[in-house]
Amino acid sequence: MSSENGNGKNREAARRLTESIYMPVPPIAVRFLDEVPEGVEQWKGSVPAGCSFWQEAATKVFATVPDDHGICTIGMFTHNLETTPGQDTDCNDSLKVLSELSYVREQDIPTIPVLKRRFAHVIYGPLASLPLAPDVVLLFGRAAQMLILTEASQQIEGGIPPAMGRPACAVIPQVFNTGKAALSLGCCGARAYVDALTEDVSLWALPGANLRAYVDRVAALAKANAILTGFHRTRREEVDGGRRPTVKETLASMSG
Repeated sequence: MSSENGNGKNREAARRLTESIYMPVPPIAVRFLDEVPEGVEQWKGSVPAGCSFWQEAATKVFATVPDDHGICTIGMFTHNLETTPGQDTDCNDSLKVLSELSYVREQDIPTIPVLKRRFAHVIYGPLASLPLAPDVVLLFGRAAQMLILTEASQQIEGGIPPAMGRPACAVIPQVFNTGKAALSLGCCGARAYVDALTEDVSLWALPGANLRAYVDRVAALAKANAILTGFHRTRREEVDGGRRPTVKETLASMSG
């Protein structure tokens, strides 16, 4: 689990991420704990799915207990939350329906990431407001922003990051368990429950323990992408106009 820190580091990380890449909602922090820190309010209300908490977390910090997730048995499964016998039955019924639709086959179930530890509480909130270090940070964005995050992941961790599908909530245990970033293309359920997950938006999850490295790389890569986008647009105009410029010539025309 990531170490504790003050609010200042989270605010600075959120600020830099927001300035570097456009996002329809601010960076969302997720933290797993056995005790709720002083000053963090307990969630009150009902949600149709665990991913709905991501939307609520855009504006406030709050703590949840397993029963707050109780309607979403798939989310309880991926987050390894304590369940009642009735919720276990509901989960089995859900998996049966998904299997009948050939959406989740029996052989698919062991491949779904599940949180490796069981916690009593899940804390959600804007990264900028979370009073402790996050375990996972969620970023919503379109393809151009996801490109920058993919490039950052490749540079920091090496290799190619996974692109995950259903269930969208499984991206959180995937990152928590591996300590590496992952991309979620969402699922039909999350897209029904989370307004920010429009058809052209997907979701990145970053490991909180390595957030500083990601923030630094994202900031550098966002700046580089902006410059290179201008270069390629200028180069296209030159070639469309009948020229065959060298790299130096295109760079010179950009600065002229």
